[in-house]
Amino acid sequence: MAELHELTALELWQALQRDEVTPSALAEHYLARIESLNAGLGAFVTVTADAALERARLVESQVPRTAPLWGLPFADKDLHLRAGVQAGFGSRLMAGFVPEESDDLVQALDEAGGVSLGRTNAPEFGLPSYTESLAGPPARNPWNTELGAGGSSGGAAVAVAARLLPFAPGSDGGGSIRIPAAACGLVGLKPSRGRIPAFSGVGTVGGLTVGGPIARTVTDAALLLDAMVTPRGGHPDHHYALRAPGDDEPLLGYAVRGEGRFQLGVMTTSAWDDDYDITIAPEARAALAIATDAFAAMGHGLEETALAPDPSYAPAFRTIWQAGAAGIPAETPEQEELLEPLTRWLLHRGRALTARQLAEALTALTTYERSFIRQLSRFDAVLTPALALTPRPVGWYDKVDGERNFAQQVQYTPFTSMVNVAGLPAIVLPVYQGDDGVPMGVQLIGRPGGEAALLALGAQLERRIRWQDRVPPGV
Repeated sequence: MAELHELTALELWQALQRDEVTPSALAEHYLARIESLNAGLGAFVTVTADAALERARLVESQVPRTAPLWGLPFADKDLHLRAGVQAGFGSRLMAGFVPEESDDLVQALDEAGGVSLGRTNAPEFGLPSYTESLAGPPARNPWNTELGAGGSSGGAAVAVAARLLPFAPGSDGGGSIRIPAAACGLVGLKPSRGRIPAFSGVGTVGGLTVGGPIARTVTDAALLLDAMVTPRGGHPDHHYALRAPGDDEPLLGYAVRGEGRFQLGVMTTSAWDDDYDITIAPEARAALAIATDAFAAMGHGLEETALAPDPSYAPAFRTIWQAGAAGIPAETPEQEELLEPLTRWLLHRGRALTARQLAEALTALTTYERSFIRQLSRFDAVLTPALALTPRPVGWYDKVDGERNFAQQVQYTPFTSMVNVAGLPAIVLPVYQGDDGVPMGVQLIGRPGGEAALLALGAQLERRIRWQDRVPPGV
C-alpha cells in the first residue's frame, strides 16, 4: 500500500470514509513529515501539533462525515487569522500578535471538517510575488532548494509539493496562488471575484485578492475549492457565481469527468509589454507548446490572439499595489524600522497618494477590466505561459531599490495580475519539466464564473501528461 502522503487528497478522503485511516492518524503522519522535512524547505512558519491532534479527535467524534473535508489536513497561510494562533504576516513588526477571532475563510475550512496543522510561510504582508522575508527562512523550491518558491502563497506551495500537506488554501491578489503553484509544479486555481463568499475580493482595494486552492491534481483543487464555497449543510453554495440556471453540481464533478470541447485562445502578450522589457524564456515557450499541441490533439479549437496595448494599466496597477501598503500598522519610526526596505518604500509611497490619484487608478483598472473581458470574450478559455522566466534563485530580487524590485516581479510574472484586475478565474497547470527537473506551467484564463470549464480542461490535460506522478527529489 502507498504511503499516506503519496495519496491524493481525494484518495485520502475516500480512505477516511472507509475507516482505513482516522483523522488523528492522518494528522500524526503529516506532522511527522513536517518535523522531518520543513527545516530545509521553509514551508511552515508555525506548527500547531497539539491543537491539530485535539482538532482531529474532535472531528472524529463530533463532525459529520458528510463534511466535504472531513479529517483532511491543511494549513493556514500566515496572512489569514486563526483565533489563538500567532499571525506573523511574514513581518518582524507583527511578532507576538495573536488574534482573538478567525478570518471567514479559516472558519469555512473548519466548518468543512478540515484539520489545520499550522501556518504556511508568506512574505511581508503578502506584498511581493516571492516568499523571502527577514522574519524567517525563505520558502525553498522542493525541486531545487537554491530556487525560490514564488509567492505570496509560497509556503503553501512548498508544503503541497513536498507532500507535507495534501493541499492548501492560498490567496491571490496579483498571482499569489498561481505563481508559486507554477514554480513548484502544482495546480493553482484563482477563482472568479465573488466565487468564494469567505474570501471574495469584494471590498478589497481594487477587488483584487481572492482565496483559492493549491493542489497536486485538478480534482484535489476542485475538492478544496468546493469546500471553500460556503460548505454549509454539506452542500457547496454557488449562488455567488455566474452559472446556468439549475446547475448546482459541485465543481468536483467537472474535474472528475473532464469532459467537453472548447474554443481556446493562445496568447503571449500581457498588460505590461509596453512598460517593461518582457522576455519569455525557452522553457516557458516549451510549456506553452506542450499544452497547445495536447489540446489540439484532443480536438479543441485553438486560435492565436493578442491584447491591445493600454498605457493606463501599468501606472494604475502600481498605484493600487502601493496603496495596499498604506494600512500597514507602523505608526512610529521604531515600528517602521522593523519593516523590510521594500515594504517601507511601499508604505511611504502608498501614504503619499492622494484620494484623486487612487480614484483615477481605480477608474483606469475598471475600464481595463471591461476591455480585457471584451477582447477575450469569443473564447471559452485563453492559454498563456504561467511565468515568463524559470523559477528565480533565492536572493535574486533587489531588497532595497523598490523600482527595480517591481520591474523584476513584472518580468517574472507578467501574465497574472491582469486576471485579478478583470476578476476572472484562472488555473495554472504544471505541464513541463526541464532536464534539470524544474517545472514550468501554463495558465488558462476563463470566462466570468467559468471555473467549471477550466477544471474540465485541466483534467483532460492532466490525464494526458500525468504530472501528478512527478515527485521532487528527497521527498
